[in-house]
Amino acid sequence: MSTASAEPGPAPTPAASAPAPAPVAGGRLPGGIVSGGIALAGIGDEAAPDLPGQLDAVRELGWNRLELRTIAGVPIARLDETAFARSADRIRTAGVAVVGVASKIGDWSRPVTGDFALDLTELEVLARRCPVLGTRLVRVMSYPSGGLPEAEWGRRALSRLRELTRRAEDAGLLLALENCAGWAGDRAERMLDLVTAIDSPAFRLLFDTGNGVAYGYSSPEMLAAVIGHVAHVHVKDAVIGSDGGVGFVSPGVGTAHVAECLRMLLAHGYTGVLSIEPHLHLRPHLSGVGDPGSGDHAAFVAYGRALERLVGRIAPAEDAGRTR
Repeated sequence: MSTASAEPGPAPTPAASAPAPAPVAGGRLPGGIVSGGIALAGIGDEAAPDLPGQLDAVRELGWNRLELRTIAGVPIARLDETAFARSADRIRTAGVAVVGVASKIGDWSRPVTGDFALDLTELEVLARRCPVLGTRLVRVMSYPSGGLPEAEWGRRALSRLRELTRRAEDAGLLLALENCAGWAGDRAERMLDLVTAIDSPAFRLLFDTGNGVAYGYSSPEMLAAVIGHVAHVHVKDAVIGSDGGVGFVSPGVGTAHVAECLRMLLAHGYTGVLSIEPHLHLRPHLSGVGDPGSGDHAAFVAYGRALERLVGRIAPAEDAGRTR
């Protein structure tokens, strides 16, 4: 697969983005809109396992957007019908928009040698549930190798993602491939290969600012290569400790160059959502690190405030540059 024919196009704005309200004191807008018109959200289970706790955290921040991954430790597609209906009703009543669902499709727990029926079934369930939640966006990954050689790994990953995208397109969903686990997780050229080969408006990219630290690549360099296809952004920051392990820190404090990535997105005219994924306590992909059923309300809120300050410092400079 070659990236030579990849032509960056405008990334679609995810569903559930609300019109910008009028400014309030200090330049901050209600509902999680900050300078530059950027909307803020968060992956709720990073704040609390239960939905009331997740809603409380975004409410304390003054935001009205939430990204869903799990509720009470259960992925959204695995909730029983009663639990899902109750959760969707609670979200609507709270006046919170769901910006996307972080699925398990193609993630670290599902190698490309595994049962593809798991992913097809999850997508089928989400095709019914996302419209109820008011969102189109579903986060996916590009499959661990399962021990296969590179070429066969890539062939199978593409085949699976192409079929998933065909079904997503039929269902009106948007699959957003994250730069995380899988064949295309750490290489911009492979991400572009997938976008080009799949060639569908239902397949775009999700850029996580902090994954480069863990996977050993430069986040700004990757973002520069793929920015035209980015439909959603996760914000995290990280450092490599003295023991060689990855530690997660407040946005702008670590070595992921979060501020540089945000400047690039703003300069490019990104109109999607910045969704915080602090990983300060909850790390679903690492056993033994934190409690997979817990979150940290205080850390989540502090992280959100730090991102507001960071975007607030960056956005005015970008706005000034565009008006010169």
